[in-house]
Amino acid sequence: MAEDNNTNQAAGAQSEDKPQLKFSLQRIYVKDISFEAPNSPEVFKQPFKPKVNLDLNTTSNQVADDQFEVVVKVTARVDDNESGTASFLVEVEQAGLFRISGIEGAQLDQTLGAFCPNLLFPYARECVDSLVNRGGFPPLMLAPVNFEAMYAQRKQREAQQAEDTQA
Repeated sequence: MAEDNNTNQAAGAQSEDKPQLKFSLQRIYVKDISFEAPNSPEVFKQPFKPKVNLDLNTTSNQVADDQFEVVVKVTARVDDNESGTASFLVEVEQAGLFRISGIEGAQLDQTLGAFCPNLLFPYARECVDSLVNRGGFPPLMLAPVNFEAMYAQRKQREAQQAEDTQA
């Protein structure tokens, strides 16, 4: 019995040495928003045949010891497929404030580059759709995005660039 107590105390001491993993979403907010329909009302006089150009970026920065801001920027430019005339341009920077501790290095980088954007993107999607509808256009339902795959591709490009600069 005494041996069991000593073993449990040793295991407890080891777990106390490890930092506690903490992750919480503090706030979700729109950092920047823009909608432009430069050719209205003329654009409404012709059949709507859209050509969508979508740009998606994520950024993160540390704002305090254990607090990080993550921003998902969505830019959608929709032109008429036949004439090339701009129908509308919408930009949304959806941000979140996250409290993260006990995660470091590559794991923290992946959390900020993939996991947090996955939480924010549905809000950005809804915001884009709402702006487009308010502009008088049919809904622009953005497809779900695999931020894990985007993160992996970015890391692969960075590794390739680092390899190229060494060569």
